[in-house]
Amino acid sequence: MSGYPDVRLRRLRRTEAIRRLVAETALSPSDLVCPLFVTHGRGVKSEIESMPGVYQYSVDVLPREANEIAKLGIKAVILFGIPQEKDDVGSGAYDPDGVVQQAIRAIKESTPDLAVITDVCLCEYTDHGHCGVVADGEVENDRTLELLARTALSHAAAGADIVAPSAMMDGQVMAIRGALDGSSFAHIPILAYAAKYASAFYGPFRDAAGSAPQFGDRRSYQMDPANVVEALREVEQDIAEGADMVMVKPALAYLDVIRRVRDGFDRPLAAYNVSGEYSMVKAAAARGWIDERRSVMEILTAIKRAGADIIITYHAREAAAWLGGEGG
Repeated sequence: MSGYPDVRLRRLRRTEAIRRLVAETALSPSDLVCPLFVTHGRGVKSEIESMPGVYQYSVDVLPREANEIAKLGIKAVILFGIPQEKDDVGSGAYDPDGVVQQAIRAIKESTPDLAVITDVCLCEYTDHGHCGVVADGEVENDRTLELLARTALSHAAAGADIVAPSAMMDGQVMAIRGALDGSSFAHIPILAYAAKYASAFYGPFRDAAGSAPQFGDRRSYQMDPANVVEALREVEQDIAEGADMVMVKPALAYLDVIRRVRDGFDRPLAAYNVSGEYSMVKAAAARGWIDERRSVMEILTAIKRAGADIIITYHAREAAAWLGGEGG
């Protein structure tokens, strides 16, 4: 029986029950991480214009949000801070009483079983919008490492479960691992933004976090979209420096990179379904051009199929609710 009419592949597509039974890729709410933007004030839940359905929250609102997220079966959130004031060295990032540090404590007190991941970068906290210390128009790699390590330490001290360095500075994982291990936080894992590309798909995030560069761009430290071998070198280096998990960001235009990393390394792999990818779906769905639910589930399935174990997505809540409605 080498082919038609003896082989009829449509037999296994005939009903929804059969299709689900033989599906090769399965999504679960526990695969998803929900990003949260944290700001100052009280009672703040402010929708981000370029990201419909995504909000900035004040710390006092977070316990309610965290509980709702956990009830959907989502096991983790990742926090991004919007400080009250910015300066040239991003001091709000490593302030022990900074907005993210407060948010960590609030979430861990209200929803202790929800894993809190923290983005470790300076771009939201610097007045120039770059991810490190700037001198003579250049981001200074080695001066930035100390500040990233201080930021990660302050997050760990506040109760973060996982720290995620995203500045794309050479040596950032080594600096953070050394700082954590030297300060009684050897148990804290590092999720490295190992292959983070200089992407056009970050625009809405920069609106949400107020982190657009005030001059130039980030192509001198984030990766060139043309390169994949370089991404594998970045992943290999971060693992050598002590990364427990690695990430590819963005996801959709980099599914090939996700697959290459999955095939080449044995660490848990995250993929970031970024703000521009989210907002394009929202905009098209609002105009009736696409079916949002089907599109989102297809996108997330593609990311999982490419090899991601963990998917950071602004659609996390909706997708988890849809998955729950499908029986998991």
